[in-house]
Amino acid sequence: MTYDAKMIATFYQNLPKNIEKARAQVERPLTLAEKILFTHLYHTDTDVAELRRGESYADFRPDRVAMQDATAQMAVLQFMNAGRETTAVPSTIHCDHLILAHVGVDQDLPAAQNKNCEVYDFLESASRKYNMGFWPAGAGIIHQVVLENYAFPGGMMVGTDSHTPNAGGLGMLAIGVGGADAVDVMTGMEWELKMPKIIGVRLLGKLSAWASPKDVILKLAGILTVKGGTNAIIEYFGEGTKSLSCTGKATICNMGAEVGATCSVFPYDERMATYLRATGRADVATMADANASHLMADAEVLSQPENYYDRIIEIDLSALEPHVNGPFTPDAAFPVSEMANRVKENDYPDKVEVVLVGSCTNSSYEDLMRAANVAQSALTKGLKPKTEIIINPGSELIRATAERDGILKVFEQCGAVIMTNACGPCIGQWKRITDDNTRPNSIITTFNRNFAKRADGNPNTHAFITSPELAIGFAFTGQLSANPAALFDFVPQGDELPKKGFMGENAPAEAPANTEERAKVEVVIEPNSERLQRLAPFAPNHLDDFQQLPLLIKTAGKCTTDHISMAGPWLTYRGHLENISRNLLMGAVNAFSGETNAVRNATTNEIAEVSATAKWYKENEGGSFVIAEDNYGEGSSREHAAMEPRFLGVKFVCAKSFARIHETNLKKQGVLALTFAKADDYNLVREGDRATLLGLDQLQPKSTLTVQLTHTDGSTDSFEAIHTYNEQQIRWFWAGSALNVNNTSH
Repeated sequence: MTYDAKMIATFYQNLPKNIEKARAQVERPLTLAEKILFTHLYHTDTDVAELRRGESYADFRPDRVAMQDATAQMAVLQFMNAGRETTAVPSTIHCDHLILAHVGVDQDLPAAQNKNCEVYDFLESASRKYNMGFWPAGAGIIHQVVLENYAFPGGMMVGTDSHTPNAGGLGMLAIGVGGADAVDVMTGMEWELKMPKIIGVRLLGKLSAWASPKDVILKLAGILTVKGGTNAIIEYFGEGTKSLSCTGKATICNMGAEVGATCSVFPYDERMATYLRATGRADVATMADANASHLMADAEVLSQPENYYDRIIEIDLSALEPHVNGPFTPDAAFPVSEMANRVKENDYPDKVEVVLVGSCTNSSYEDLMRAANVAQSALTKGLKPKTEIIINPGSELIRATAERDGILKVFEQCGAVIMTNACGPCIGQWKRITDDNTRPNSIITTFNRNFAKRADGNPNTHAFITSPELAIGFAFTGQLSANPAALFDFVPQGDELPKKGFMGENAPAEAPANTEERAKVEVVIEPNSERLQRLAPFAPNHLDDFQQLPLLIKTAGKCTTDHISMAGPWLTYRGHLENISRNLLMGAVNAFSGETNAVRNATTNEIAEVSATAKWYKENEGGSFVIAEDNYGEGSSREHAAMEPRFLGVKFVCAKSFARIHETNLKKQGVLALTFAKADDYNLVREGDRATLLGLDQLQPKSTLTVQLTHTDGSTDSFEAIHTYNEQQIRWFWAGSALNVNNTSH
């Protein structure tokens, strides 16, 4: 069925005139991304001709909000402080992150329902009270469920998960944000975004042999690196786009998060229409068909793309080889044909111990069918798997259909364990049984991220990312150095959609339609809960807070949101800010010692955990500061990575560069985000330093600050720091958080 049909119909009814208005203002043809951005501006009188890519901030009105259970907790807690009776736009909560992957769905799902009942009751009661859709545990992974039920071509949404861009596979601008941003949208306020640059990726030809849609984004990750798409939308165009299935397009958009992109989007085509009809939304397909010319870049853009995109990358699908990316970073991209040499040159553990298929990136019907086709072909030849195999279906719709069509039976014949329709190992919810959780080993996954410790907590697990069909191929070769595409004489086959249609209904629990009934609902939070804690507003910032602050930690190398606020077992405390703050920066590498979760207190000279030291500084010296390297905060949208340092008194973070979502989250929560004007000034910071910010009293857009360091020997150094704050964000800073400003304005 079509949810929010009236909203979608109104959108398409107004789309042609809204695009024509924007085109007239800029006096040139429009890219697809521009069409969607300009038709979702909050203020209808905005002159789009004045908006500059990569420079201007603009206010938007997204069509909907989606939240997964781990991040929804903090988002809902903030929304509860906003004084609203209902959400201003359609919003949904999806229980997919808190489910452990251990022995299989039959035991894991009931265990999760029992262990997380307190959180699930809280989220369900909040959904009923504030008129949100609630998808219970086992219903599926948020991004797959959104694709099946809510995404629509030309729409715009935000989601409290960095892989929200998955919906770009259905032609939607879907952007990962922190909970405070989601609250802005849910309360009907302006949602602010810097106008992204637009990277055009022209796809030529058609995939063949073992190449898959996953290989498009794996190759692109190698081209752009983990920060090459920062503050940019990736817009795919060219004849090659039409050869990719809707779910294949979604896979590509999903993993665009790994290059830092704001989001990714494909033009509307018949493959999307087919998917809409297959998932019960023929009415949406009909409306999109009528607006097809508005759901793609203008013809002039396609004929002369160099005049309209900020950068153009060309990928020939016909020549694309299957890729394997990793380990430890998703942009280490190599064709599978080079793996044997890489294993030898880098001394990677050659034995593949586990193959994991699923996650929000690759758990569609087509993905599972192609993987099962490889497995069946190998079994028919008398081959046997040489690794463990774990399967995570993307949704109950996919699981039930795959079971009916015999796909799951093939996996079971391989000895595979079928896990719950949930994130599982991809988000660190894998209870891996191993002889030594520090032993170097290699695994193959179809996930989107492969940071150290992410899947199983083992810093020496070499995780390599590839497509579902190649992953299952590796299960039969058992070695990284043995290329399945070269060893097997068959080519993976699979239906894009089930020939018999999807099986069964998969629907959310809806809130009471009656306003009076919703008002009677009590949001469930136990007073002494260890997992849920009502939020108190952060205090405003003052000039005196930024004098002689002690250095908390100077991080070295990659410092992702996994390093700042780990997932895995810490997901338990995502609704309790005080408790989860105990994991603050515990994965970050101390630049002075090379150790993790151990820093020296500048006053007592004692070495302690980062969170304990931060707490001591907050209580005894008013706060602290953090120094970091490039792309600080890469990875997840989790705002806990910004709320924890704020809660424990971190006043500012100065990095060589920031990941987009994390920088925004810091701004939203009142932590001053600064970057080195000269990257080498990072080297001036010594252990035990104290910092005073000069020029903060003149903070304004494009102003600069001076960080004055006092070293332990009494000598001083200083360096220039820059920021990207606009006037509104400066108000957030002084007020102590964006929510403080928003609450006082109503």
